[in-house]
Amino acid sequence: MMLKNRDRVMVPTIVGLSILVPVLVLILMYLPERYNFTGIEMGTFPFFHAVLNFCTALLLIAGYFSMRMKELTWHRNLMIGAFFLSAIFLVSYVVSKISNDPVPYGGEGILRPVYFFVLITHILLSAIIVPLVLFTMYRGLTGEVEKHRKVARYTFPVWLYVAVTGVLVYIFMAPYY
Repeated sequence: MMLKNRDRVMVPTIVGLSILVPVLVLILMYLPERYNFTGIEMGTFPFFHAVLNFCTALLLIAGYFSMRMKELTWHRNLMIGAFFLSAIFLVSYVVSKISNDPVPYGGEGILRPVYFFVLITHILLSAIIVPLVLFTMYRGLTGEVEKHRKVARYTFPVWLYVAVTGVLVYIFMAPYY
């Protein structure tokens, strides 16, 4: 299939997923009733999510350095690994939102505004990162190097920020799970 024909399918698919994913997460956060079909306790999910975010951040950093060293096979594999971990995170996060009531932050003092700044920027950028990652992956895997580089300049720092702040949110919230 020619690239232009592939774009006619993939670009609308990426746009659709980029809208669907944040809307789905938003809807799940406001479910009137929870359905814990997994039987997993609440505290298990946040720790698992923090580990996934931490590992994603490590893979992103390793992928960046492998690209800088012109180790493009390593770069591709590390970034695919980061994408895979992020996909696992997303599925697990959705399951956790279906299964468990939200836990409020109980911190006080200076930590409270710091936490909410980290949380709000994390949430906003996590919605933005979906299309960035999907377009970056698509352009890289189809060999469109210049388009890949252009979008990756924005994708990398945003994706790394989302992964790192995901760990920070867990650290802030750990006493309340």
